[in-house]
Formats: sequence, structure tokens, C-alpha cells
Amino acid sequence: MSEQNEQRTPAEAAEAAAAADEATAQATRVEGRARVEEVQAEVAETDVRRVEEEREKAEQEVEKLSRKERKAREKAEKEAAEAREARKRADEAERLARETQRDAPAIAERPTPTSTASVTSPGVGSETAPRAAAAAAKPDEPPAAAPAGGLQAASDRPEVLVGAAFAGAFLFARILRAITSRDD
Repeated sequence: MSEQNEQRTPAEAAEAAAAADEATAQATRVEGRARVEEVQAEVAETDVRRVEEEREKAEQEVEKLSRKERKAREKAEKEAAEAREARKRADEAERLARETQRDAPAIAERPTPTSTASVTSPGVGSETAPRAAAAAAKPDEPPAAAPAGGLQAASDRPEVLVGAAFAGAFLFARILRAITSRDD
């Protein structure tokens, strides 16, 4: 071969050099494509892992929601059971009230051994204090009627008393502030 290299013409040598350069360039391109394909394969693997992680995350979220849903269902069932129990107690109380009401007239008709109407005070005697005897002789006075027009006294209405207390506290604070402030 060394004899052939010596016998080559410059054109052949240039053609051989060009072929060698082209082979090197083609090898570089093939190597570059291989690297690109490797990167694309890694990206695809990364995408697969990301999708798997998202799927796992979604499954965890579904599991979390199903736990919340189960807890909410259990709570609703518990509240429904409590409501049924309360309804049952209310029905029982109503039944007892009707029975008591039905039996009440029969009880009221029976004479009682001691009734409050038959119990009286010892009365007024010779040893009773004169003022006590006068008070006992005085007929019972009915409670004081409301003033005409149905209006009550302001002191009988708690909302008026609360408002007056607030107003008094406000005035007290203003007066105290005026006393303690310095007007130089």
C-alpha cells in the first residue's frame, strides 16, 4: 500500500482526504444523533416517572377524599342516629304527657286528705299584736295595674336600665378625660 500512496496523484489524495473528512463528519453526525436519541430516551423516561408520580399523587388524593367522605358519612349516620333517638324520646315524652293529661281529670276528682284550702292561719286572737290584727283584717289588694296606655315605668324595663348605665359610664369617662387632660 505504501507504494500505492506514493503513486497517487494529488487529485486522488485530495479525494481520499475528502472521503476521510466525510467519513469523520458522518461518524460525528451519527454520534450526535445517538446522543440526541439518548437524551430523548431519558426525557421519555423522565416523563414516564412524572406521569407515574402524578398518578400516585392522584391515587393518594382519591384515598384522602374517600377517607374524608367516609368520615363525613359516618358523622352523618351518627347525627341521624342521634336524631332518631331524640325523636324517639320526644314521642315517648308526648305519649307520657297524653297519658298524664288523660289521667289528670281522674286524679283531680278524687278528694285529697289535706287540701291547701282547708289550711288557714291561726287567726287573730286577744294576744295578737294590734298592727298584725289590723293587717290581717285588711282585705287583699290586687297588684298595682299598669298605667293607662299600657306603658311601664322605665325602672321596670331592663333595656332602659342598661341604656342608662351605658350613658352614665360614657358621661363619666368624658368628664374624667376632661379633668385629667392638660390644656396648656
